[in-house]
Amino acid sequence: MTIKVGVLGAAGRMGRAVCAAVEGDPETELAVRVDRVAGDGIETSLDAVTRAGAEVVVDFTVHEAALANLHWCAANGVHAVVGTTGFSAEEIADLSARFDASTANAVIAPNFAIGAVLLMHLAAIAAPWFETGEIIELHHDKKVDAPSGTAMLTAQRMAEASSEWGSDPTTKTVVDGARGGVGPGGIHMHAVRMRGMVAHEEVILGTTGQTLTIRHDSYDRTSFMPGVLLAVKQVADRPGLTTSLDPLLGI
Repeated sequence: MTIKVGVLGAAGRMGRAVCAAVEGDPETELAVRVDRVAGDGIETSLDAVTRAGAEVVVDFTVHEAALANLHWCAANGVHAVVGTTGFSAEEIADLSARFDASTANAVIAPNFAIGAVLLMHLAAIAAPWFETGEIIELHHDKKVDAPSGTAMLTAQRMAEASSEWGSDPTTKTVVDGARGGVGPGGIHMHAVRMRGMVAHEEVILGTTGQTLTIRHDSYDRTSFMPGVLLAVKQVADRPGLTTSLDPLLGI
């Protein structure tokens, strides 16, 4: 029996990639495509999701739209898999309460590339063994937020794993911002926005006489699809709200 899937933001690049992935998997069926403007089989109303009998929706829209879509999913008993970032702690708490009270579940992840999830996991494991660490994230020139949600979560997990980080030795800044932004735990973060890139992250950790570099590269949007399909297939068995792919991967 296949899982009927609705794709929100279906006309965008990520939406089109999700549609192709769902259509190409024998365990899933593309039931409906929804976006702001109708055309080529695309619906404009979320009511089309229930009419099509979709059990799960995948949302790669923008923050405001994704938040409203999640409210609708919780109210209408439709499972949600969301790759949109930028949710505040208050919004996550509210969504958790909504899905706890709903018959539907949701998976929200800042990154669906399995390699990126493993990068965060490995960075947290390594953090206690190093005194200094910085994060460089590189994305395409259409990304509006900086640092990325993945970079912020990486820094948060490193800070939770170790509170002992060396102080920044910089006493003279020649160009404002040269040392990047300061994230959780005082970890410096640098965001690059450049044409030709998709999504990349590098964590550099240093201690006496050595450095460790952990890097992940997504060269194409298809890199996110195995994680999306994994979430689509598991969301029904994950009660309430899940905010990363980690539990789906058993880490």
